[in-house]
Amino acid sequence: MTNLNQTSLRSLNLFSARKAAAIATAALMSVLLAACGGGGDTALDDATAKSATAPESTAKAATSTSIFYGANGRNTNGGAYDATPVATQLAQLKDIGATIYRNDVYSLNSAKVVAKMAQTMAGSGVTVYPVILLGTGYNSEQDAYNAGYTLGQQVASTYKYKYYEVGNELEAQALNGNVDGTSWTHYKNQPFVLARGVIRGLIAGVKSQDNAAKIVVNGTWLHYAFFQMLMDGSQPDGTRGHPTVNWDITAWHWYSNQGDMTHACGGTGCYDMLGVLHSFGKPVWLSEFGVRPNYGSDQQIANYMVGSTMMAQYQSVASKYNIQSIQAFELYDDAEGNFGLMKSDGQTTKAAYWSYKNFVASHPM
Repeated sequence: MTNLNQTSLRSLNLFSARKAAAIATAALMSVLLAACGGGGDTALDDATAKSATAPESTAKAATSTSIFYGANGRNTNGGAYDATPVATQLAQLKDIGATIYRNDVYSLNSAKVVAKMAQTMAGSGVTVYPVILLGTGYNSEQDAYNAGYTLGQQVASTYKYKYYEVGNELEAQALNGNVDGTSWTHYKNQPFVLARGVIRGLIAGVKSQDNAAKIVVNGTWLHYAFFQMLMDGSQPDGTRGHPTVNWDITAWHWYSNQGDMTHACGGTGCYDMLGVLHSFGKPVWLSEFGVRPNYGSDQQIANYMVGSTMMAQYQSVASKYNIQSIQAFELYDDAEGNFGLMKSDGQTTKAAYWSYKNFVASHPM
């Protein structure tokens, strides 16, 4: 889930990238300048989204090689996921046309649960992959690295996934107050160092068991400077020459209260966040996107999900920004909130289920 930190009065103060990242930084700056449109618009205004036309026919799953349309599950967190057989979840995913399924793991036991599900769904046309959850409550970067390494190794030893997402919005834990996260000065040094240790350790642990693994990192809102520091070996205290982090896919989390991802406005200005992510030179995923339960009625939520600032936008600009996958949060309502395409009984469909299904049917990727 995304954090709610979205405002800052600090001015934008991008750090200079090292020579190896100069080209990427130049591209990023051009994106930021293009996105800053001035005026009084705010990304937090929840304009009513246009709903997609709903076809009568049943949605078709995307092609077997496509992972564009997906969903989140919580098969290690209880509730409807525990009560609903994996075969039923698979049938529901295939019915709506979802071909990739993201699930939490946070221990060896939880990794075994998701591995068993992945084995069941193997060959079905639905790719299961884990997001590996680990906090930053360690005394040093080495301690954080060691913990990450152990957990990453355990997860990769249970099943050879194609993708592994390492950490969940760890950058938000390093923010220095109510800031945008667009500058290295917006982060506290020690929390950043610990988060870097966790991410490095998770990647190394996974790679020790599965060298072919594709590594996914994720963030949310405007917190891109965190990832620039990971790439160029700098950190919030202004020093350089630290370990760098390499990954394969940049994922982001986006919710209705954050507005238009191509014109997201914080205290430092407005940003085309899809353009920022694309400038990193890696495929882009939306590994979580969703509508806050307090947005409105079930039908209003469904309309927003498929509307002009969510699915319709992501699908229409996918080639421009190299968006490879978008994954709805989530399949079922659960203890975290009524974000689901289905209710917490794992059986009752909501308006968002049908809107998602019909959108996929009419917008094949």
